[in-house]
Amino acid sequence: MTHFKIVFLVMSFLLITGICLGQVQDTTLIQQADSLKKPVIFYEDTLFYIGTKLGPFDPSDRAKSFSSKLELLLDSENFDTTLLSTSKDDLAIEILHGKIILGSVTVADGNIQEKEPDLLAEEYIDAIKTSYRNNYHTRSLIQILIRSGLMILVIAIVAFLVTFINRGFNKLIDFILSKWHRYFKGIKLKSFELLSASKEEQLLKILMRIFKILLIIVLLYLALPTIFSIFPSTKNLAGTLLSYVTNPLKSIFLSFISYIPELFMILVVVVITYYLGQFINFISGEIERGNLAIPGFYPEWAKPTFNLLKILVYAFSFIVIFPYLPGSDSPAFQGVSVFLGLLISLGSSSAISNIIAGLVIIYMRAFKIGDRVKIGDTTGDVIEKTMLVTRLRTIKNEEVTIPNSSILNGNTINYSVESNGPGLILHSTVTIGYDVPWRQVHELLINAALEVEEVIKEPKPFVLQTSLDDFYVSYQINAYTQNSKKAAKSYSDLHSAIQDAFTEAGVEIMSPHYRASRDGSDLTIPPKYIPEVKKETEAVEKPKTPAPDPNDPGDVEEDSTYN
Repeated sequence: MTHFKIVFLVMSFLLITGICLGQVQDTTLIQQADSLKKPVIFYEDTLFYIGTKLGPFDPSDRAKSFSSKLELLLDSENFDTTLLSTSKDDLAIEILHGKIILGSVTVADGNIQEKEPDLLAEEYIDAIKTSYRNNYHTRSLIQILIRSGLMILVIAIVAFLVTFINRGFNKLIDFILSKWHRYFKGIKLKSFELLSASKEEQLLKILMRIFKILLIIVLLYLALPTIFSIFPSTKNLAGTLLSYVTNPLKSIFLSFISYIPELFMILVVVVITYYLGQFINFISGEIERGNLAIPGFYPEWAKPTFNLLKILVYAFSFIVIFPYLPGSDSPAFQGVSVFLGLLISLGSSSAISNIIAGLVIIYMRAFKIGDRVKIGDTTGDVIEKTMLVTRLRTIKNEEVTIPNSSILNGNTINYSVESNGPGLILHSTVTIGYDVPWRQVHELLINAALEVEEVIKEPKPFVLQTSLDDFYVSYQINAYTQNSKKAAKSYSDLHSAIQDAFTEAGVEIMSPHYRASRDGSDLTIPPKYIPEVKKETEAVEKPKTPAPDPNDPGDVEEDSTYN
C-alpha cells in the first residue's frame, strides 16, 4: 500500500509538471508568433497583420508588398472597391484588384488566426473597403489641393524663368555689343568682304535671339511633363512627352558609349595616316630640292609621284575606316554612296582623261614651269601645270588655258633649252639671185647674225642652202641663242641686220622676187648703194625706150609672193 502511494504521488507530480511546462511553452510560442506579425498599412490605418512566411518572403516582405500596391493604386487614382476579389489555388488564396495580385492568404495564416483561409481573405477585403470608405474623401480633397498648389508653383517658376531668360538675353546682347564692339571688324576672305562690322553685329543678335527662343521652347516643353505628372490621370501623358526627349538622348548616349571602340580604331588609323603623309611630304621636298637623289628619278617627278602615293594611302585608310563609320551598313548610306559614285563616274570622264593626260605629260617631261613652248597654235611661257589643265602666257601677255588631253593628243614644241646645252637655233631664209656668189651670201648672213645681241658667238652661226629654185637660191641662216624667251625680238633684229648687210653690200634680195627680161630696168637696190661701175655700165647699155603707154602693161611682171 505504501509503495502504491509513493508511485501515485510521483506520477501526479510528473503530470502536473508536464502540464505546467506545456502551458509555459504554448505561451512562449504565442509570444514569438505575435512578435513576427507585420502590419498592412492603408490610409495610415492598420488593416491586419501577416505573421507567416510564403516561400522566400518573410512576413515583413509580404506586408510591405501588400501596402505598397495599395498605395500605388491610390496614387494613380485607379483604386476601385468593386474590383476587389479572391482567387483560390492549391497553395493559397490570392486577393486581387482586377488583375493585380495584392497579396495571398495561406493555410498557415489561417492557423495563426484560427480561421479558414477563405474567411480570412474575405475579412482582409472588408478591412480594405472599410478603410477606403472612411478616408477617401478627406485624402482626395487634400491631394487635390496639394496637386493644384504644385501646379501653380510650377507655372510660376516657368513664368519667372521665361521672363528672366527673355530679359537676361537682351541685356547680354547689349553688354556684348557695348563691351566688345571694337572686336567686330567684319569677316573678309582676302579682298572679298563676307560680312561687314554692322552685319556681323546683326548676325550675333539674330543668333542670340534664336538661341533664346529655343531655350524657352525647351523650358516650356519640359514644364508640360512636370505639370502632367502631378495629376495621376495625366501621368502617363507626362511620361510619353518626356520620353520624346529622354529616349533620343539616351539612345545617343548609349550609341556613343558603344561606338567608343570603333572611334578609337578610327583615331588610330587617322593618326597613322597623318604622320605617314607628313613623312611622304618630307621625302618629296628633299627630292625636289635636290638633297636626296634617286638614280633615274627626276626632281620634277617628286611632287606628282608622292601626291599619287598620298592619294593611295588616303584611299586605303578610308577603306579601312569605312566599316567603322556610323551607319555605314545602313541601306540609305549605301544607296547614297552608290548614287554619288554613279554621278562621279558619268560626269567625270573628261576630267579623268585630263588627269591621266596630266600625269603622262609630267612623266614625259615635255616641258616644265617657265619653259617657252608652242602647243597647237599657241606660243607662250608655261606659268602653271595642274592635273587638269596647263596655262600659258603669250608674248602678248595673254593667258591661255589648254586641257591636258589636248596637249597629249597634239604636238608640243619646247623652245627652252638646258643651261648647259648649245642653245636654241634661230633660223631664217632669204632668196638671192644666181648672179651673186654663194660665198659672199654666206659671209653676209653670218656677219648679220653676229650683229644680233642675243646670238652667241660659239657655236658659230652657219648657213644652209636649202634649194636651187628657178630664179634664185634659198639660203637659210642658223644662229644659236641661250635666251629663248627673247626669240621674237631676236628674229626681228636678225631680219633687220640681214637687210642692212645685203643693202650695204649691194646684193639684191629676191624676196619678193621679180621676173623680168633684163631690158635695162632699174634694180631694186636703192640708188646710193649701187656701185659706180655698175651705174656707168647701165648708162651705156641702157637703150632709149619710148614713153610707156598707160594702156600697155609692159614687159615687167612683179610677183609679190613671199617665201
